Amino acid sequence: MGLTASVLAIDAGNSKTDVAVVAADGNVLATARGGGFRPPAVGVETAVDTLAETISRAYTTAGVTSADHVSACLANADLPIEERQLATALHARAWGTTVDVRNDTFAILRAGVAEPRGVAVVCGAGINCVGMRPDGRTARFPALGRISGDWGGGWGLAEEALWYAARAEDGRGEATALSHTLPAHFGLASMYALIEALHLNRVDHHRRHELTPVLFRTAADGDPIARTIVDRLANEVVTMATVALTRLDLLDEETPVLLGGSVLAARHPQLDDTIHALLSTRAPKATPQVVTASPVLGAALLGLDQVRASAQAQETLRAHFER
Repeated sequence: MGLTASVLAIDAGNSKTDVAVVAADGNVLATARGGGFRPPAVGVETAVDTLAETISRAYTTAGVTSADHVSACLANADLPIEERQLATALHARAWGTTVDVRNDTFAILRAGVAEPRGVAVVCGAGINCVGMRPDGRTARFPALGRISGDWGGGWGLAEEALWYAARAEDGRGEATALSHTLPAHFGLASMYALIEALHLNRVDHHRRHELTPVLFRTAADGDPIARTIVDRLANEVVTMATVALTRLDLLDEETPVLLGGSVLAARHPQLDDTIHALLSTRAPKATPQVVTASPVLGAALLGLDQVRASAQAQETLRAHFER
């Protein structure tokens, strides 16, 4: 019979997967990185298959064959039913005795707090918000795009900037420098040329996310329309955080609000300042901070929470990732 670790932590995003094998005392026995995790595109079983090679490498390096508990924070686990489906698929692989699956936003939240208490808003390609309390209560949103009421994220910002820029150029909307800065990013002279290039796939669809930093630079240069879009994102971030705090009865208690994802971690001054100003009015006891710690740390800490590891074990684990 092989040796058993305490926790197998998995942080699986759309573009990459990180795993960590953790002992009961918080020491990290091994880590490994693999490819993206995309159940909507390939199906649950195939997506879980993609985790196998990465986990096998980590287990081999750690000298173990299983773990007491699997703590998996997974992209695209947006609904409780999806978490249950993924947990069933992971449990069938016998990587651990017990399995807990959460949306990957919980990993960012747990990585940034000393105990499982707080709210996190993540703005990367999309936008999401979760909250938790030590008693197990959580707050979350479906985070499925416009059908679930979402606005924001890198893709949403790019689409909004394109909309305003197109209307500015043809006269339907107010003038904005975006009508020049967006096409110029791709070496094009006009929005018409960019619209044509996007429609005919001469500019790949996946490159639209490159326009989000252009939007922020245009806002920083003072363009009113671009600044309005950035302010709208700040309002959305604060709205989600405030609703989560209210649901968890934390609005009137000093509570960390973690900001993560590529858009928020970039620390754009206008966005940062507006978020802080709005929070000070709507949730004055919230303490906002940007999370830069590895999300797999959060998945591992959630695992140690489940196995009731000591505070010293959690400190040991955190020290490993903060080296």
